[in-house]
Amino acid sequence: MFLEKFVERPRHIEIQILGDHQGKVVSLGERECSLQRRHQKVVEEAPSTVVSPELRRRMGAAAVAAAKAVGYTNAGTCEFLLDAAGNFYFLEMNTRLQVEHPVSGMVTGLDLVIAQLEIAQGEPLGPEFDDVEPHGHAIEVRLYAEDPFRRFAPSPGRIQRLRLPQGPGVRNDSGVFGGSEISIHYDPMIGKLMVWGRDRDEALRRLGRAIDELRIVGIRTNVPLFQALLANADFRAARFDIHWLDRRLESGELVSLASEKVPEIVLIAAAIQHFVRSQRQAGELPMGAGHRGGWRAIARRQALRPGGGV
Repeated sequence: MFLEKFVERPRHIEIQILGDHQGKVVSLGERECSLQRRHQKVVEEAPSTVVSPELRRRMGAAAVAAAKAVGYTNAGTCEFLLDAAGNFYFLEMNTRLQVEHPVSGMVTGLDLVIAQLEIAQGEPLGPEFDDVEPHGHAIEVRLYAEDPFRRFAPSPGRIQRLRLPQGPGVRNDSGVFGGSEISIHYDPMIGKLMVWGRDRDEALRRLGRAIDELRIVGIRTNVPLFQALLANADFRAARFDIHWLDRRLESGELVSLASEKVPEIVLIAAAIQHFVRSQRQAGELPMGAGHRGGWRAIARRQALRPGGGV
């Protein structure tokens, strides 16, 4: 018989480590990975809002001790469950760089890909990896070709247009472009959008701006999920656990997912129709305007008014 401790509403906290061939192992701090849908990470942050410097030290020491016990070399991640009292429990170790590693790089200023390659070449970890502390706050959202209005069903197809956000503190990691074909045979993740800010509030503002600037035409994506999260008070206050997102999706509390966002072209067409109708009712618009030649007729009438033409 096996008994496993039940942890009520835990957080998923992982520690990024590096180990070289000379026996040195370091911790680069934690990542908050509690926002998950069906146990799949959706949003990752660094640092965690619930990890104090003392807890960070203890969790880092545990991860380093585990790696040293097996003579580990390479980049790796020790994953833990964290309860409300600050107790943490080992979950698993990923012996690789993970999808969310850029948020650690953004708050430490260290390039983990280069570090991994240098370790593979036998080079020792330098002093820049000692006693690393996070600076600022970074958030990553995973962009999936999934339709949130059909229970996140896969959305294969051709990307007709792609516009990635830019600006201070914004990073995009993606291998797709306008014209790319999204197949049903591979993972639906098409990119990662990451932001950095001096604190979490600034990072959230930059994430909101970046999400607004992002344009992916031709396939459905989970972008509306992130728009709903950014409008949710609990998310903005970092009040969540590993089951929080599933509970909110099942209960319908993320109301932004209840109705699909209307495409811009539909809004423009509706605005034009409203203008035509109101002008016609006011007697400013002749019958037939708004169709062929309608705007030309309006222009003529405006030009006949004092000061209305050239």
